[in-house]
Formats: sequence, C-alpha cells, structure tokens
Amino acid sequence: MSYAVAKASGYVLVHTPDMILHSGTTQTIEKLTNPNSDYLKKLPEHLRSFEEVVSYPPNQVYIGSMKPEELNQYEAPWYDKKVEGAKRDGKLGEIMPQDEFIALMKISDVFDLVKLEKAFTEMVKVKMEQHPLISAEMVAKLKDGEDLSEIEKFINEQHAEPIYNEGKVIGCVKRAHEVDVNLNAHVIFENLVVKASGFLAFLHLLDKNKIDPKDIDYVVECSEEACGDMNQRGGGNFAKAIAELAGAINATGSDTRGFCAAPTHALIEAAALVQSGVYDNVVIVAGGATAKLGMNGKDHVKKELPILEDVLGGFAVLVSKNDGVNPILRTDLVGRHTVGTGSSPQAVITSLITAPLDKGGLKITDVDKYSVEMQNPDITKPAGAGDVPEANYKMIAALGVKRNELERSDVATFGHKHGMPGWAPTQGHIPSGVPYIGHAIDAFRNNEIERAMIVGKGSLFLGRMTNQFDGVSMIMEKNTGAKAEVGSGISENEVKTMIAEAMREFASHLLGK
Repeated sequence: MSYAVAKASGYVLVHTPDMILHSGTTQTIEKLTNPNSDYLKKLPEHLRSFEEVVSYPPNQVYIGSMKPEELNQYEAPWYDKKVEGAKRDGKLGEIMPQDEFIALMKISDVFDLVKLEKAFTEMVKVKMEQHPLISAEMVAKLKDGEDLSEIEKFINEQHAEPIYNEGKVIGCVKRAHEVDVNLNAHVIFENLVVKASGFLAFLHLLDKNKIDPKDIDYVVECSEEACGDMNQRGGGNFAKAIAELAGAINATGSDTRGFCAAPTHALIEAAALVQSGVYDNVVIVAGGATAKLGMNGKDHVKKELPILEDVLGGFAVLVSKNDGVNPILRTDLVGRHTVGTGSSPQAVITSLITAPLDKGGLKITDVDKYSVEMQNPDITKPAGAGDVPEANYKMIAALGVKRNELERSDVATFGHKHGMPGWAPTQGHIPSGVPYIGHAIDAFRNNEIERAMIVGKGSLFLGRMTNQFDGVSMIMEKNTGAKAEVGSGISENEVKTMIAEAMREFASHLLGK
C-alpha cells in the first residue's frame, strides 16, 4: 500500500462576543463566585468589534489570507495592528459573525431545541440567504421564529439556556431531558456549537476544493467536547452528525478524544485507514469550544488589552489515497509519547521529535517546518504562559545541539528558519499542530518545503484519571509522484510488474514440466 496524502482543508473562526460572557468558563465561574467583580463590570468595554476581529493579523493567517511567516512583518504584539483591506473570506475558510452563527446553530439542530425570536430570525434569514455556502433548504430550517415571551417562558420555567446577541436575549436552547445532567440546556448549547462550527469548516473544505460530499467514506471528529446521555456521557457521535448535515451520505464515522492532542491522533488514524485500503477518503473535523472563550480574560483586562479569546475555531482536513501530487503522510515516521516516556521536557521532545526522525535516518534540520502548539503569543504572554511556539522551537534546537546537528549559535534563529510565529486561538485542540496543514499543502505544491512535522500535545491529567501527558507527531513529505510503497522504496507499478513477471516464470515452469 502507498502512503495516504493530505489533500485539502478548511478553517473557520466564529466571532462570539456574547458567548464570552455567558458561556466561557472563566466568566461563568466568576458570575457564580463573585457576581459583582470589577472584572465582569469591565469586560464589556474590552470586547472587539467584528471588523477588528477580521483585520487582526493572526486571524487572517488562520483562514489562509496570509502565510504564517507574514506575521513577522508586523511588530509584536499584534492586537493593535490591522491588515489593511482584510476580508472575512480567506483561501482556506472564513470568519463568521455571531448572528449568522446563531442561525447556523438553529440549522444544525434536528430536535427543535433551538428557539429564536421572530424579529431576529427575520433579520438573520436575509444574511443567511446571501451566504454562498448556505442553501435554500438550510435557510428554510430557520422557520419563522418564536415570540420573545415564549422564549422567556422556556428560560424561566424549563431551565433553557439563553442565547444572546448584542447583549439581548434573542433565543434559547432547551434542555433535552428533565433530569439528565448530560442533556441539560448548557451541555446541549455546547454540543450544538461544536456541531455547527465543525459543519462550517466541513462546508469550506468541500466548497474550496470542489469535493463531492458523496465521495467521503469516513469522518473522524476530534474536538474537546463529548456528547452522550446518562448511560454513556461521552458516547458520541459528532462525526456522523456533521457528515449528515454536510450531505456526506456515503460516510460513517466516529469521535476521537485526546484533549489537545486529539487532532494529530485523528490525522494518524485517517492516514492509516486510507493507507490500509479500508477507506479512500477520510475527513478529520473539529468544532470550537465555548468553555475556552475568554479563558485568560482576567489577565487581558488587567493589562488593558482586548479580550483576545473571542473566537471559536474549527477545521476540516481531507486525507485521501496517494494522488502523486499532494504531500504524503509518513505513517512509518510517527512520534509517540508513551506511558513510559516521562514528563520532562527533554523526554517529551525526544519521543515526539527525534525518535521518528531517527527511524527515518533524518536530522532535526531535515524538517523544513515544525508545527507545534501554534498558540498566539498575544494571548499567552500577558497570561504568563510565554510564547509557546518559541519555547517549543528552543527545546527542539537545544536537542539538535546535543545531537551535534546544530551549533549553539543556531538556537536563537532555529524558530525563524524551521518554525513559525503562533497564530491559533487558544481553543485547546485547535492550536495543536493542525493549523499548519492547510498552509503546508500549498507550501508543498509550490515547492517551498520538502518536509514538515505536525506535533500534537495534550494534558491527560485534566480528566483526573492520570497524571500522564500525551502527544503524537507525524511527518509530511513532498510527493514525488512515484506513489512509493511503505518502507520498500519501490513504486506500486514496479510491484505489479514484478508480480506479473513472477507469475509468467511460474507458468513457464509448469508448462515446462
């Protein structure tokens, strides 16, 4: 079997200012524990407009309108910088405003749990009719809306979760069960956000790459949420729900969970499924996490910065059979943080970076671009977490020095040459390696790079089941067009020729007897 390829991608951001206050964990906990806090009073003054979110340089990189390296042209920090002429639509996807996304949540709802007010529905229906990816059939699902009094009744009497837009209640999400905490209105709200944002990324994957959804065989959903009920609280399945919505009628699918590392786990799974011949076209997809909105908001407000964690993230990547064009996924060069790896930085980097390189007889410098935890330093530095990508690059470079593959003087410049500035929102799973895949596909096609490594890391101790870290990595390589066999160094056609020759020799031998 020949290696699978990363064929196409779609990336979306959703600006959700009202969800920061009403759905972000930092804010909802603050409202419970300190409802009169100065932070909650000041927060509305630190919200960005949709126009500011669109023109923000890292966001333009995320949707493919700028290359990651172009961020170096802007002096950091970037929160007060603008990309002139920035648009909501990019090469890889879009940035969607909150009102349209609320409508998309309604469109994604198949159990009539989302109720939207009549005037809001009338207004947003016009916008959705103009969206190039939203069909008339989808718009019809918005219906006519409800009276506000009916919505308030659901909220006050049936514990429905309010939906806010511009500070006003314009709808609600009803609970799906009277006593099941896994089906309460708050959880259903979170789940619909995951589904809708993942669906939007899936739509862009299909549209921007002219892919027929009927050609998709399998979907792997890899966000941080998990849907289920009291009998199987994380049973899933977001994957099949998104596939259904996107019209992928020939697809089945399942969810993969691994905290922040899940997308890279999913990439490896997809590559293995295609390479083995089980499926021809596998999509990995993830929606955004409302809990992470405004996660570091207290630090941002304290330093008089805007709330920078004001967007949900989503992505979708298509993994297909080797087409001789797109970058191959080296399933034989996979890094693994195993149970016995340990938690020291050197042990983690060794298991994820140098172990797979050694297996392929490669040096650290043989990888043109490392996509690590590509978190935006505008967000993490004010919160005291530093520049996460830069820290990763320094650790990789230090290992290179130890292996005599780099000079000590190269450590300072390694990140600039073999890395990228971080641009992804802190949505947990979203920054972990995968934001670069869309850019990488273009870079490989344009002969800008020969090799890249996608690195995903996670914190399993968040579930209170283990103190283990987690992490996996995979190497992407330029496609030579030869459709090389895994570990053989010969092409598929050469193998067929050898088999045919062997069969002829065997037949001649039989006839000779």
